[in-house]
Amino acid sequence: MKIKTISTIIALMLTVSTTAQVNTAEEDETIDDEITVTDQKGRQEVIEFPEAMTYDLDSLLNLYMAKTYLDEPSDCNMRDVNPVYTKEEYIDRLSRLPNMMEMAYNEVVQKFIDRYSGRLRHSISYMLGASNFYMPIFEEALEAYQLPLELKYLPIIESALNPKAVSRVGATGLWQFMLTTGKQYGLQVNSLVDERRDPVKASYAAARYLKDLYRIFGDWNLVIAAYNCGPENINKAIHRTNGEKDYWQIYPYLPKETRGYVPAFIAANYIMTYYSMHNICPMTTRLPAKTDTVMVNRTMHLEQVANVVGINIDLLRSLNPMYRRDIIPGATEPSPLRLPQSEVGKFIDAEDSVYTYKVDELLNKRTEVEVNDDVPTYYHKSKRSYKKGKRGSRASKRRATRASKKRATTSKRRSKGRRSRRRR
Repeated sequence: MKIKTISTIIALMLTVSTTAQVNTAEEDETIDDEITVTDQKGRQEVIEFPEAMTYDLDSLLNLYMAKTYLDEPSDCNMRDVNPVYTKEEYIDRLSRLPNMMEMAYNEVVQKFIDRYSGRLRHSISYMLGASNFYMPIFEEALEAYQLPLELKYLPIIESALNPKAVSRVGATGLWQFMLTTGKQYGLQVNSLVDERRDPVKASYAAARYLKDLYRIFGDWNLVIAAYNCGPENINKAIHRTNGEKDYWQIYPYLPKETRGYVPAFIAANYIMTYYSMHNICPMTTRLPAKTDTVMVNRTMHLEQVANVVGINIDLLRSLNPMYRRDIIPGATEPSPLRLPQSEVGKFIDAEDSVYTYKVDELLNKRTEVEVNDDVPTYYHKSKRSYKKGKRGSRASKRRATRASKKRATTSKRRSKGRRSRRRR
């Protein structure tokens, strides 16, 4: 018999034993990466947190943009006390989100809300501040492809808004593109460039990918799940449930992390909207100076720009995260260099000096080499004579062996002839 309502499905499948913590300072300091849920028959099931939910806060705060443009909340009293609310209050708040996508409540979603509002509250404070850098980019890309704007919170659970994030399996950047998928959607990846780390290009690639997934599945929860584990795994789960296309119906057949992925996405939408209800304060943001882009058509090192123009190298790396080894391969094809707008004129005026600054030290890659054929004559002679000697030695042995056999044969014949004459 098919289960028709989400609430009935979750009631039959899962009972989550924990509730929101009142005092987050009293919580266990160990940051685990999974939760355990128990169904009504007492069977336990493990659901993995998305990897970004296990990131250490210090790794986020040590990013250049965070160190330079984010400060501790100054006009907000952020207390480590997480209020407890009723189930009905959570349902009401989720229903009032101005979203096109379904944001249904259940106990698994509650578990993820508790994690964001509890142990991860200071990470949420960082992400609320960092969202001022990235959300306009996400919204512009999603709007360009007419997608629901609430998808802008997908990088919250993908990368915790860390543009340098690299997962255990190699997914990279704010949108955590795998290498193959990134290339499929036009992101260049080679030894010098990784456009998965470019916030703008990766956002537009992600929007195209999400739109393609919606054409396949026609359901946003399945789209989000497929973004995490790939459309093949979603199709397998649909096949195992005789064609069901409801995320909560195929839920038991999904990978462990994907079972937590949609609940985490719903929880991210909730906490990024209702953070103040949980005594979370956004980090204060000082917006960076406006930037502009110039095209570079010769190979250049970021340290050349930093030293000649006088720009902080960490700022340059932050503005140009796609260059993996600080090298801009402009000689291969014209490549963008993002600079503070106030420094563009200086760069243009000093461009020739930039190209020549410490070029042999920073870009020490030869374009042509000569083979050294100045080898002493005696070396060649000695080597040849050695080989001849070696070959001669073997040949002499063979000749000596044949001669010895021949002498033995001749000696036998003579001996036989002498015996024959004596008999006569």
